[in-house]
Amino acid sequence: MNSTLEVIFGLLGGLAVFIFGMNMMSDCLQKAAGEKMKRILALLTKNPILGVLAGALTTAVLQSSSATTVMAIGFVSAGLMNLPQAISIILGANIGTTMTAQIIAFKLSDYIYAIIFIGFIISFVVKSERAKNIGQTIFAFGLLFLGIETMGSVMKPLASSPIFTDMIEQVSHIPVLGVAVGTLMTLVVQSSSATIAVLQNFAEQPGPDGVSSILGLVGAIPILLGDNIGTTITALLASIGQTKDAKRTALAHCIFNISGCFLFIWFVKPYAALIQYISPKGPEIAVISRQIANAHTLFNITMTVIWVPLIWLMVKIVMKIIPDGQKKVYSNAEPQFLDSKLVSQPTAALQLVVKEVARCIELVSDNLKELIAVSTESDSEKIKAVIQNSEDTRKLYERITEYLSELFASGGLTEEQANQTAGIMYILSDVDRMSALCREVCLSLKDKEEKKYKYSKDAMRDMRHSLQLIQEMFTKAVQMMATGNTEAAKDILQQKEKILDLGIKMRKSHVERVGEGKCKAKLTEPYNRIIHHIDRMGNCCINIVDAVQGKAGQTYLETVA
Repeated sequence: MNSTLEVIFGLLGGLAVFIFGMNMMSDCLQKAAGEKMKRILALLTKNPILGVLAGALTTAVLQSSSATTVMAIGFVSAGLMNLPQAISIILGANIGTTMTAQIIAFKLSDYIYAIIFIGFIISFVVKSERAKNIGQTIFAFGLLFLGIETMGSVMKPLASSPIFTDMIEQVSHIPVLGVAVGTLMTLVVQSSSATIAVLQNFAEQPGPDGVSSILGLVGAIPILLGDNIGTTITALLASIGQTKDAKRTALAHCIFNISGCFLFIWFVKPYAALIQYISPKGPEIAVISRQIANAHTLFNITMTVIWVPLIWLMVKIVMKIIPDGQKKVYSNAEPQFLDSKLVSQPTAALQLVVKEVARCIELVSDNLKELIAVSTESDSEKIKAVIQNSEDTRKLYERITEYLSELFASGGLTEEQANQTAGIMYILSDVDRMSALCREVCLSLKDKEEKKYKYSKDAMRDMRHSLQLIQEMFTKAVQMMATGNTEAAKDILQQKEKILDLGIKMRKSHVERVGEGKCKAKLTEPYNRIIHHIDRMGNCCINIVDAVQGKAGQTYLETVA
């Protein structure tokens, strides 16, 4: 293989190992700390400063500004976060992402294989899922540096190539060209951390004098600014098909980086001098990696300090560019919040699922109310509404279940999240069953009207009383999920006993009325069927109570409470 191909494949291979290691490290950290990151993001409800800190800390821990940005977009799309809060998170994420460049600036080449081996042993030997994630994180951290080392070794011959040095000289003397190169690199690679790592490695290659960098800090800064612009494409792609506020959040990310580029591009040389002054001293090729990392960090901190008091202005700008249009009207059967792009972000995805489950519960509550009204006075429109709502609930249930299955299939769930997902499925199945039973009772009442059945006033009164008890049980069960207070469980169990007793009484009374000639014998089977459906509704309420007491619905509790 000739030297040119060796360099190309070595560079691509090293880049692949670096990106794989970085993504693996981010995934493992999310599994180990995902729920904690959700709680940290919740701090942003206080003020923009805390929002910035939450975004920075989350991104520094997860080692992925894209993960934090996509999570923020998903939260905005679900209505769990407003636009100013999301913007403050993204400002912080831009600071947090500079940690990767700072870590890369450390010279760990002598310890790469030791780090990889330690990570492998921990993940291979230990049984605890959390410890395995930590081991895999260490392993991925080693791979990240192995990729950097590979790229560095294959770049060395480039420094002696006259053609390549002439190209670099052009870039280093024309800042706009450097910005374009950095933007294009990140657009292709889809990771600013990866392109900045390449930039740090390349800048460490010596020039003709063997001491100074082939690129120099003045040449590296415009490429760095371009990297920051290119990384916004991830947020833009994540916002496609989302709500307007989600698109505005992605646009705010673009404005932040583009405005920073336009501001700093005029002061590249003074900025480079400032970075050299505050950075460690020494031969340029020995310290330039740290200088680039510091330039990246200071750029994002400066732009955040500028924009934090101007978040209101950022909101106005994005609202002007993406104005409110006609609000989309969703049918009851259509999910409003589920986002397939967030399947790789289980913490955010589970929040969206909970919002849809809440919609299912609301539909069932409406159905119970309408059903009681139908049992009082037959109304064809109310009967149609109950049947339609039940069908919509079933379709929504199927869509939510499919989404939860995708979450399981993604392999990104921690053991705790998998238990939470199973718990949501368990509760959701009983909610759907409640809806189906409402439909069955309603069809029986509709059949009564069409075939001119006539139950006695006592029979209808008892039936209505049973449905009212079911409504009270369901309401209390939902309140248990919302508050986590299980004190109502005893009341619900007592009401279930009342329904059983009432069912026995209703059957006995009906037989007596048949014997007295007040009811027809042929009504016994449909009447018993209605009582049976009501009894099963009570069982569904008890199942929900059991699930909450057993913490199966913990995700629901944490979100709604």
